Amino acid sequence: MARHILVTGGAGYIGSHACKVLAAAGYVPVTYDSLITGWRDAVKFGPFEQGDLSDRARLDAVFAKWQPVAVMHFAALSQVGEAMADPGLYWRHNVVSSLTLIEAACAAGCLDFVFSSTCATYGDHDGVLLNEDTPQTPLNAYGGSKLAIEAMLRDFAASRGLRSVIFRYFNVAGADPEAEVGEFHRPETHLVPLLLEAIDGRRPELTVFGSDYPTRDGTCVRDYVHVMDLAEAHVLGLKWLEAGKESRVFCLGTGTGFSVQEVIEAARGVTNRPVPVRQGPRRAGDAVALVSGSARAVAELGWKPSRSTMPEMITDAWRWMQNGHYGA
Repeated sequence: MARHILVTGGAGYIGSHACKVLAAAGYVPVTYDSLITGWRDAVKFGPFEQGDLSDRARLDAVFAKWQPVAVMHFAALSQVGEAMADPGLYWRHNVVSSLTLIEAACAAGCLDFVFSSTCATYGDHDGVLLNEDTPQTPLNAYGGSKLAIEAMLRDFAASRGLRSVIFRYFNVAGADPEAEVGEFHRPETHLVPLLLEAIDGRRPELTVFGSDYPTRDGTCVRDYVHVMDLAEAHVLGLKWLEAGKESRVFCLGTGTGFSVQEVIEAARGVTNRPVPVRQGPRRAGDAVALVSGSARAVAELGWKPSRSTMPEMITDAWRWMQNGHYGA
């Protein structure tokens, strides 16, 4: 009997890769997406249901039609600058919509829930290796909205028996090695695709914001995880719940991080092309180094982030940029 998984945001970057890994693991991913930021062309591994998370009647109909055994929740607005400028949008879109989703799942008796959270819930813990016990003090409505959803899941666990696995992570890079799906944002704001677009002549240059930070080369350090490693972690989280285990939080990271300059050098090495770079001033609010550990995920889930080297992430992202895209 088919095991359907409702994947919210399954037409987006991370969600589409999760759908591919779910399908390979024998599940049927049912993508639920509004296509506000997702792409219909990215839905390739299971059925598609277009809808908004705020539409309870639509959600109820989808739960009744597919009877999913679990929810994998990726759908969210995620731009920090936008969250700073319009916090109400983030509280409404991320938090209120997630509440509607959680209530619909509980009403349908779908009580296994894998949530894609963020290390932005921690706020600015500069130079500290973040783990599941690091205090959470978000600095903006994006991190705040994700933290609120985490709290919501705990409350519904106590009242309805909802069990959840929560993943917190920083930057995601790379693409499906077979280039069936990949990263395609409009507008693009992430370092790796911006860098590759500059190399490919699709934009004039990459701006590096600050080169005088107290790091090994003066540029900021951030954690990066390969999108396929991340997707596989989410499937391991699903299996954790299927095994009857209790709700759990896991951080996903390399434990070391990569500087902006190291990302640039990796891209130069992979593409064998010059990188047009402009030095810009520091951006307000940018931390020096934000890195997450993943000791718990490795020990308890058996997670192996084997692809999360910068050359491999760049190689897969470059292949996708040369061969893959979605329609407007």
